[in-house]
Amino acid sequence: MDRRTYLGTVGIAGLTGVAGCLEEVTGGGGTGNGTSDSGSPNTVLGPPEHGHDLSEASHPSYGEEFPAVSVPDPLTGETISTDQFEGERVTLLTFFYTNCPDGVCPLLIDRLRYVQNAAAENGYSDEAALLAMTFDPERDSPDAIRTFGTQRGVDPDAGNFHFLRPESYESAKQIVAETYGLPLEKEYDHDYENIEYTFPHLPYIFLVNKRGYLERVYLQGSSMKMTRLADDFETVVNA
Repeated sequence: MDRRTYLGTVGIAGLTGVAGCLEEVTGGGGTGNGTSDSGSPNTVLGPPEHGHDLSEASHPSYGEEFPAVSVPDPLTGETISTDQFEGERVTLLTFFYTNCPDGVCPLLIDRLRYVQNAAAENGYSDEAALLAMTFDPERDSPDAIRTFGTQRGVDPDAGNFHFLRPESYESAKQIVAETYGLPLEKEYDHDYENIEYTFPHLPYIFLVNKRGYLERVYLQGSSMKMTRLADDFETVVNA
């Protein structure tokens, strides 16, 4: 099976409840240092000890070069390219929208904020890049994103956290679904009041090392515990 069609066989309809799923899919464990223990010459962490085989997953997986995209940061006025941090910073990337009704998107941002705090406390803020991209630019205005970040405790003055906002939903879907292989679709048939539409989506966080290779794919659940995420991040920073 072609890895870029793997999740397409699951079907968007089957993802209706995924955004609130708290089960582990992959990530965590195996934090070996060096190429002899890592299983890949391009990674710091060893292969994930627990989780499903992702060799045919549609999204980038452990040890693969991470695809680069360029997206505006509406709060700083910059255009951020995910590969601009290569050689200097370790990157976390996730996707969210501020109207998320089940609390999963706020938890994703909370985990990036936790790593931001850990980086500040341990002196490696300048080696961290924390990226959160909305796939709902129609409703996620710069003011809405700024308010959301403030509510989640993100430090806008640290210089290492960027909220990214594509120009349109179509651009966001191309990035999320085509570049990163994560199914994304607007869902109008739902039970939430006062919300025009929602997004069934996979709540992933990607950990990318300074060389631009993927170290971990975390899904909401035990693999995405804040302490584990921060520990893995620091291990990659210090390699």
